[in-house]
Amino acid sequence: MKAVCWYGAHDVRVETVPDPEILNPRDAIIKISSTAICGSDIHLYDGYIPTMKKGDILGHEFMGEVVEVGKGVDNLKKGDRVVVPFTIACGHCFFCERQMWSLCDNSNPNAWLAESLYGHSAAGLFGYSHIYGGYAGGQAQYVRVPFADVGPIKVPDNLTDEQALFLSDIFPTGYMAAENCQIQPGDTVAVWGCGPVGQFAIQSAYLLGAERVIAIDRFPERLQMAKEQSKAEVINYEGQDVVELLKQATGGRGPDACIDAVGLEAHGTSIGATMDKIKQQVHLGTDRPHVLRQAIQACRKGGTVSLPGVYGGYLDKVPFGAAFAKGLTFKMGQTHVHRYLRPLLNRIQEGEIDPSFVITHRMTLEDAPHAYDIFKHKEDNCIKVILKPNA
Repeated sequence: MKAVCWYGAHDVRVETVPDPEILNPRDAIIKISSTAICGSDIHLYDGYIPTMKKGDILGHEFMGEVVEVGKGVDNLKKGDRVVVPFTIACGHCFFCERQMWSLCDNSNPNAWLAESLYGHSAAGLFGYSHIYGGYAGGQAQYVRVPFADVGPIKVPDNLTDEQALFLSDIFPTGYMAAENCQIQPGDTVAVWGCGPVGQFAIQSAYLLGAERVIAIDRFPERLQMAKEQSKAEVINYEGQDVVELLKQATGGRGPDACIDAVGLEAHGTSIGATMDKIKQQVHLGTDRPHVLRQAIQACRKGGTVSLPGVYGGYLDKVPFGAAFAKGLTFKMGQTHVHRYLRPLLNRIQEGEIDPSFVITHRMTLEDAPHAYDIFKHKEDNCIKVILKPNA
């Protein structure tokens, strides 16, 4: 089959690789109909996530048709159309039973590696390094899905791929980010980053009752989408004091909640942001926490800082004293996708949201190297790319 394979920083290739096979009774094989490039894939593309190996198959946002199931899978059959969570969960461990699916104890075969870096291992992830299990991803024509009796959800015939695909990751991720804010009627929520996750965080905040959402970015096309599609107030951070603007917009109090939908590759125009970038480039720091600093400084006393943006290592000069003094609550982590599949599928079917609004580019799998390049560099007004592996 054809698959998008990682060979190093800024080097992805479409290669011919062996077809996946059933390895365990709870496996299924999916023929991919649609897949996408995620913002967190760019952290792999830029070489910031360790333990990648040459030839690893990328991709964790995908859906398609079931073509084979193991003996232990009784909820799916050949021909079913499904969307698959990017987090892999067994369904029966301490964490799965408590709906904390992304913290599954049993789905990461390289748990020892994650434990050596983070103290504990979270769930395995598709196409996201060997820290998270070394699973082949879904930017391919076919993929093996472990624990297929727990993860995939059937997609109704009346929904298109473009409406359903983002249930695999970015819609639940944006929704959980907003849910973690514990939004109350009348709240103001600030969202840093108007990429796809940021867009879904904005719309989810409104779905959950926010009165105002203020979105921060610098790219005109993303700010325009946030304003016109997601109905947010917008701030272009270039040349402006974002923290001061947010205070002015909220009567000096600050937003009730702040969402960092950027993560470890945050950009900024301040001296601190420049130093973050230099430290990362010369390996004196792993992450660029510029947005996190702003979120902590801007958030009102007693507010919540929610982090759907991926962080990978150690952060430098985080104003934790401010967080403590203001009594902030922090909520973060990989998305418990399984928890949100059915509720968000229902919202789509009921017409409350059409997730396809974020798509700007549609390409074939063979176009993946070009797609990664324009997505990473924000060229051609690219906000979200979907790929058709079997077109």
